[in-house]
Amino acid sequence: MRFIDKTILPGDITPKAIFEQRRNLIKAAAAGSFGAALAPWFSREAFAATPDKLAATLNQAYSSKDELTPLKYVTSYNNFYEFGTDKADPAEYAHTLQTRPWSISIEGLVKKPLTLDIDALLKITPMEERIYRMRCVEGWSMVIPWDGYSLSKLINKVEPLSSAKYVEFVSLADRKQMPGVKSSIIDWPYREGLRMDEAMNPLTLLTFGLYGEVLPKQNGAPVRIVVPWKYGFKSAKSIVKIRFTEEMPKTSWNQIDAREYGFYSNVNPQVDHPRWSQATERRIGDAKGVFAPKIKTQMFNGYGEQVASMYAGMDLKKYY
Repeated sequence: MRFIDKTILPGDITPKAIFEQRRNLIKAAAAGSFGAALAPWFSREAFAATPDKLAATLNQAYSSKDELTPLKYVTSYNNFYEFGTDKADPAEYAHTLQTRPWSISIEGLVKKPLTLDIDALLKITPMEERIYRMRCVEGWSMVIPWDGYSLSKLINKVEPLSSAKYVEFVSLADRKQMPGVKSSIIDWPYREGLRMDEAMNPLTLLTFGLYGEVLPKQNGAPVRIVVPWKYGFKSAKSIVKIRFTEEMPKTSWNQIDAREYGFYSNVNPQVDHPRWSQATERRIGDAKGVFAPKIKTQMFNGYGEQVASMYAGMDLKKYY
């Protein structure tokens, strides 16, 4: 029997670790040890909502009009297996990630391979803010204002060779900083990839922040990819290497289970995940909580006008 709907429980909306931390804080206040209890709590809140600002101009042409997902959900309900498999784990453990110094090597089939530190990356072109709908394969979605610029701006600097057909992204995998890397669930480091035309599409965002602030660590600091017409796992986090290849790169989830996670992973409500339907979704942070109505999932997550032409003639049920 196939599982059709994954209900989002209250414990998913308010992660258990954060709920228990608040409950302990209340107990400490009642016991008179309020000051001691506040220190770790404020430390956790500080890294979840960093004060470091990014100067970004809203790009209306690429921005959804949907209601934004509140920041507290964006930074506390995450998939980032380098810090654990539970949705609350990244917010709980990502404080160990060191984001300075940080550099990305750009290599492979390019005329001008480069290694750039994060500050050089930030200066390549003016920063934009884009409000993107984001859809997760598990059936939940968010609407997030991301800050960055089109990945194509960086790609143009390194001048790919005509033989470059794909772009591979490699994430940091450091056992000292990332407790989840000690597990064997993924053959580390995490890898993702795009076809060259997908990487060059102006919607594909090299991303440094959200809500006008630098990326929180649990959201993929200091630099990640955002590909809004694909399921969320295609948007590689904490990137340290970008490689241009002629052959389709092996990607982490596709290697784990190709039947469930195709290379393309375009949001397609007509192609079910083997264990649940992809026809509908629920928005995280909806005021109605677990009673939030299901939303019909749109083809390409609603970005068909900008991306459908790249897949003309392809069987999108075969190449899912």
